[in-house]
Amino acid sequence: MYMNYQSCSMPLKKILQGGRTNSDGSKSETYCSHCYVIGIFQNPEIDTSEKMQSFVKAKFKTMGFPCFIASFFYERNIKT
Repeated sequence: MYMNYQSCSMPLKKILQGGRTNSDGSKSETYCSHCYVIGIFQNPEIDTSEKMQSFVKAKFKTMGFPCFIASFFYERNIKT
């Protein structure tokens, strides 16, 4: 089954960096390490789906993905 993190829609199987921990130190199965570390949202100013789309697009660009792939991913997975 293909599942994504709740906020940014990053695929669950993409375990990136440390992070994605709850405040008790357990691993979060809901939020990724880009969004959530030690029980704290890393970007609390992202409070709309449009802002999350912009964040995801920028993250994909820094990871070296072409713009058309980033656009396809966030438009398909993060609904406005």
